[in-house]
Amino acid sequence: MSLFKARDWWSTVLGEKEEFDQGCLCLADVDNSGNGQDKIIVGSFMGYLRIFNPHAVKTGDGPQAEDLLLEVQLRDPVLQVEVGKFVSGTEMLHLAVLHSRKLCVYSVSGTLGNVEHGNQYQIKLMYEHHLQRTACNMTYGPFGGIKGRDLICIQSMDGMLMVFEQESYAFGRFLPGSLLPGPLAYSPRTDSFITVSSCRQVESYKYQVLAFATDADKKQETEQQKLGSGKRLVVDWTLNIGEQALDICIIPFNQSASSVFVLGERNFFCLKDNGQIRFMKKLDCSPSCFLPYCSVSEGTINTLIGNHNHMLHVYQDVTLKWATQLPHVPVAVRVGSLHFPDYSQALPCPGCLCFSDLKGVIVTLSDDGHLQCSYLGTDPSLFQAPKVESRELNYDELDVELKELQRIIKDVKSQGVWPMTEREEDLKVFAVVSSSLDSVSQATNIEVGTDSVPSITVKITLQNRVVLQKVKLSVYVQPPLVLTCDQFTFDFAVPDMTSVAAFSVYLKKNYIPSELEGNAVVSYSRPTDRNPDGIPRVIQCKFRLPLKLICLPGQPSKTASQKLTIDTNKSPVSLPILFPDFASHSDDDQINVMGFRLLGGSRVTLLASRTSQRYRIQSEQFEDLWLITNELILRLLEYFEKQGIKDFACSFSGCIPLQEYFELIDHHFELRINGEKLEELLSERAVQFRAIQRRLLTRFRDKTPAPLQHLDTLLDGTYKQVIALADAVEENQDRLLQSSAGLRSATHLLILLVRLWQKLSADQTAILEAAFLPLQEDTQELGWEETVDAAIAHLLKTCLSKSSKEQALSLSSQLTIPKDTSRLKKHITLLCDRLAKGGRLCLSTDAAAPQALVMPGGCTPIPESDTEERSPEESAELFTNHKHLIAETPVPEVAALQGVLE
Repeated sequence: MSLFKARDWWSTVLGEKEEFDQGCLCLADVDNSGNGQDKIIVGSFMGYLRIFNPHAVKTGDGPQAEDLLLEVQLRDPVLQVEVGKFVSGTEMLHLAVLHSRKLCVYSVSGTLGNVEHGNQYQIKLMYEHHLQRTACNMTYGPFGGIKGRDLICIQSMDGMLMVFEQESYAFGRFLPGSLLPGPLAYSPRTDSFITVSSCRQVESYKYQVLAFATDADKKQETEQQKLGSGKRLVVDWTLNIGEQALDICIIPFNQSASSVFVLGERNFFCLKDNGQIRFMKKLDCSPSCFLPYCSVSEGTINTLIGNHNHMLHVYQDVTLKWATQLPHVPVAVRVGSLHFPDYSQALPCPGCLCFSDLKGVIVTLSDDGHLQCSYLGTDPSLFQAPKVESRELNYDELDVELKELQRIIKDVKSQGVWPMTEREEDLKVFAVVSSSLDSVSQATNIEVGTDSVPSITVKITLQNRVVLQKVKLSVYVQPPLVLTCDQFTFDFAVPDMTSVAAFSVYLKKNYIPSELEGNAVVSYSRPTDRNPDGIPRVIQCKFRLPLKLICLPGQPSKTASQKLTIDTNKSPVSLPILFPDFASHSDDDQINVMGFRLLGGSRVTLLASRTSQRYRIQSEQFEDLWLITNELILRLLEYFEKQGIKDFACSFSGCIPLQEYFELIDHHFELRINGEKLEELLSERAVQFRAIQRRLLTRFRDKTPAPLQHLDTLLDGTYKQVIALADAVEENQDRLLQSSAGLRSATHLLILLVRLWQKLSADQTAILEAAFLPLQEDTQELGWEETVDAAIAHLLKTCLSKSSKEQALSLSSQLTIPKDTSRLKKHITLLCDRLAKGGRLCLSTDAAAPQALVMPGGCTPIPESDTEERSPEESAELFTNHKHLIAETPVPEVAALQGVLE
């Protein structure tokens, strides 16, 4: 146990699911017993009023039945409780309870009990005031310097102060410029009310100013609280503290002055009577409540401050004197004198106890009803660690044990710390895509054009084995595909439950996505005995959408500017068999040609050779070839797998179409540059617009009229420019998204061709995808070009390097937008050239040096010396021709990365 925890003297929990705030706690001798012993009065938002008189038999004992003196349920929520001299004709203490629309004053009295149940307490309503405005808080005191009685001031939610002279209503005044009510306190020495307005400044109002101000309309006493009956006031002094206030407390500093303490969101302030700052303290944690009180040291004041870290700090002025830990977050704190048994005194008879006053007990209340009486200090720890038996070390046994532990660790690392079987046992996720399109399309707000956009239903099934918490399903598809709903929550309160989430997917914009795969991610928490809140885990499930979602059957095209040829080792398959959902019954003769029409408007033609084992895909745009090519390879693999043929393989013997790929990169980069220029220009016009507004405002506020000098015309023109630039930025952003999707499709196609060309393994393909397909989206700070350039340069420096000299080169650690794309295009060309010469993609840096040879159907080596370096256009032309290149004698490379890796 920590020495700096609050020592629990008495504690209890109030009700079930009740809520409390800082005004719900009060300590006073409410029953006028005369012995100076405080009672604890607590009110809740549920309308319960409780009065406690705690007296623990032993320190740390739980509450006894006789500790609760009174518990009554009122009709309305209790906002605040206070004890004072609120009844005329007597100086006895009474209890004031503030409700949202009513103020009630009660008398608390007790009668001696003649049986073992003890004394009986009851409350009696003395008077009540019905409020015409919704109350927020209240304060009390001897307003106007009266003696022997207390008046009550209530602040409403709309900023009106209503003063009650005990049984009668006095007057009401509106605070000037009030928007939201703040904490309210009364200073007896200056006879003024102090509050913090919504302008984040402390304001003081004299009671005499309030009293002498006349109402706007002279009406009956019952009509004085209605809307419009008050009069705005003039503030006495203000102080801007720059933050919202949580509470205000006024403590007498000495006989001639008092201090105003204000608790802010990050600071607490001590002010003089005239509003000057005496001192302030910046707090390290977010505070929840505070209580200033007089210190034993002359000229200083102590302050108790509770925070949201379950701590209670004791400050002497600005010096932290003590810090103690609480079991809850306090919303109210009080200090009082309670009754406790004294075992040191002689007992008059067996079984009797003598009681003494326990002064300085700290009473705290949390928002969920934890009421605790505690004191500061430390308890000495009586625990002593036992002596450990010393023994001689047997190094042979330790060596055997160490080897055994290392073997266990190695086995765990090889199997994984969290085996997938264990995760799948907690929750199983299945995704089922409907075999047919929706009969009624769920597409809304589409921008595809005249085509009717179809939609398809996907169902995600979740089955749990154990109780799970916070189960949330998130579904993601590639834009411009959208979902009718992408977030789902589930409640698996019992084991072996099955839940199904259904949604529809459709194409929203007039371009095609880069992938047809979707990803369903489920996050959940599995509770354990040691961790009831649960261990967070994640499981995902992928699904593939059909091609017919974004593509329709179309007429084949005989001419096209972009063509690709895929070679196979098996006889060609009839296209209607591979694509039955796109086959036309009227064209049974055309079994070797098929047309596709994408919803964006492009057309793609697929041809199967009758004599050779080849397939050709052609279109007018390079990026449109990707989805059809990938779908062809997937369906061929599926077809031959069903036939029981396992040695089917695809290859690509043509030239890598880098020139077309580079054009897409340049277009994407140009849109990024245009977007940056448009945003800079928009920022300049916005600054100009605000400057003209300030000039016009100055002219309009001037008492002597002056000509506008065409400022209004300039303002109108600047406004039109701002609107036009904002539209241009939005249009450029849409075009950039479309260009990003096209570039991503072309990148997928480039990686596929390189894989088929060099027969890369799955690990090597994953490295290539990680370099060319970064996960982050394009932003002004970090975009696709600089990210991919850094990744490719790293590959050229490590696994694709030709000498240790290249590996020693260091790259810049800061990624910035480049001036142009020439460096990126050189690196991509060099990457293809290194792969053509036998380069091997791997994560280790000590890869064997590649041999200088040209792969079949590969690329001609690129001269890299200063005298033999070719232009980017000439280098890219080596990959644009779709014919077989004749292998040439490799040119010796000198200074491999000179001029490339800067």
